[in-house]
Amino acid sequence: MLSPVPPAPRVVKSWGEALAFVRERSTDLRGAEAGVERAGGRFRQALSVLLPNARTQVAVAQDLLNPSLAPGALPGAAGDGRTATQPAVTLTTTLTQSVVDLSAWRGLSSAREAEAGAVASLQDLRRRLVLGLAQTLVATVAAERTAEMNRVGLLRALERAALTLRSFELGASNQLDVVRVQQDVAVARGALVAGDEQLRRTREALGLALGFGDSLGVDPSFDLRGLVDDTRRDCAALENLDARADLVAARAQVAAARDSRRQASSGYLPTLGLSSTLLGLTTEPGFGRFSTWSVSAVLSLPLWEGGLREGRERAGLEKQAEAQLEDTRRDVSVEVARARRSVEVAESLVKTAVESRDLAERTDQLTRRAFEVGRGSSLELVQSGAALREAELNLVLREFQRVQAHLDAFLTEARCNG
Repeated sequence: MLSPVPPAPRVVKSWGEALAFVRERSTDLRGAEAGVERAGGRFRQALSVLLPNARTQVAVAQDLLNPSLAPGALPGAAGDGRTATQPAVTLTTTLTQSVVDLSAWRGLSSAREAEAGAVASLQDLRRRLVLGLAQTLVATVAAERTAEMNRVGLLRALERAALTLRSFELGASNQLDVVRVQQDVAVARGALVAGDEQLRRTREALGLALGFGDSLGVDPSFDLRGLVDDTRRDCAALENLDARADLVAARAQVAAARDSRRQASSGYLPTLGLSSTLLGLTTEPGFGRFSTWSVSAVLSLPLWEGGLREGRERAGLEKQAEAQLEDTRRDVSVEVARARRSVEVAESLVKTAVESRDLAERTDQLTRRAFEVGRGSSLELVQSGAALREAELNLVLREFQRVQAHLDAFLTEARCNG
């Protein structure tokens, strides 16, 4: 059991390598990027309503009741001295342009805000992916270190057991002393087994975070202390908390829902557009001619559409978006305050953990020396060993929590790109 856990099939050697894996293989990132593309498509669809719309139609037809006329053409359309061919080939080109359509402009504004919200959501996802990756890396390195410390603790427990057994053989201790140290060895073995399983689980979590279906470890040369500096190169601190991506996305969703509701209400207003139609047909003699070219202004006034544009559903969506914005604002406020406070707390916990470990180490040394000369009991020996193991593991945990606290404090108020 003193042999280390077998290394993972694949290891991460640097922060840059891990971040490259996330950018390349993250399905969440691909989904968010597709959401931005989808929102851009919706914006283009909303814009198309306000842009010119041109359409050309070619038809070949025969008028059975009036063979001398081209289908759809007025009498005389072929011109003087000409007749429409039988069958007639007609070319119709229509150009329409919206001039006044407030509902369409509201729809365009809503689509623009939705696209901005999708971009902000993508930025927030990148920040959360960086934060999650950093947390997973810290947890994996901490599990590696914990597994190593568990083996050191087991080795010390075995050494105390051997010392007690030797003392029992020499008649300086009794059977109870031997049982106590053996129980301590069993506890140390249990901690080792649990720590190894936790290490395997963190490796699996790291593999999933990097987009793999198997376990990934961390190379021993990985510089965990420089992790905060590495994240600062990929993310930038925000000057104002209101500029955090999730808040920007929530505000954009409120604006999009509001404009969508206004779009529904504006559907009752009249619209004004221009339309131009050019009609050509084949004639005999000659190849053909353009017979008519009309330009018209079209005023459309909606009267009743069965309540299609009441907008109540969109009003409900607006209220939901406003509630979501308020929830996000509260969550961000608490998250940032907690992250800022955690740095100071982590520093204090590391300081107390160092003092506790030093005292536990000194106590264990004195207890072992006293037991060797016959002045200490096996109970004191076991208790001092267990206290030292716990203090060392606690110090390791506090040191990694300090690194994590600095990462959280920075990334909760940062923007990550690319």
